[in-house]
Amino acid sequence: MSRLRVAAFSVSLDGFGAGTDQSLQNPLGVGGETLHEWFFGTTTFQAMTGQGGGEANVDDGFAKRSFENVGAWILGRNMFGPVRGPWPDDQWKGWWGDTPPYHVPVFVLTHHARAPLEMKGGTTFHFVTGGIHEALERARAAAKGQDVRVGGGVATIRQYLQAGLIDEMHLAISPTLLGRGEALLAGIDLTAQGFRCTEHVGTPKAQHVVLTKG
Repeated sequence: MSRLRVAAFSVSLDGFGAGTDQSLQNPLGVGGETLHEWFFGTTTFQAMTGQGGGEANVDDGFAKRSFENVGAWILGRNMFGPVRGPWPDDQWKGWWGDTPPYHVPVFVLTHHARAPLEMKGGTTFHFVTGGIHEALERARAAAKGQDVRVGGGVATIRQYLQAGLIDEMHLAISPTLLGRGEALLAGIDLTAQGFRCTEHVGTPKAQHVVLTKG
């Protein structure tokens, strides 16, 4: 059965999954890059960005796992780019350049229609205007039995959590404070949804927590 997963999603000690004021210069919001320090030094990230090296450590193990058995992704529009409102043109093709790291179909939630965008390496962005349930239905069909990964951002994960649709979450809690930003779990009762902590591992750069439903 295809699961809906959140994986390798970084949050601050005070519960924020992104900083404020996302822009082309600050794609993760002001201060948001500090959440991902655990990820940047891994062999997984270095390979994703066309570099060599990196550390094959516990953080890297969680990074690698986050891509395993993933047949499709769901992203909020902010995770695709900083453009707001109707698409002015087709020039913006995502944060990752010509070869995004997904390598499978990606379904982007948006209020504004846009033709599918085929990229190098097997990634095709599909723009979904019918909401979270339509995106999940299409993603599961595309995944062909593999898992669907919700990549974010915070608002998108919260929508799927509030709808009771997420089966598993791996959160990487970074030892940093943002003070303000987008709160991931505020007002959401995870115990009422049946989540329990099934794994927790600390490293110098993150506390990795896996929450599983059932």
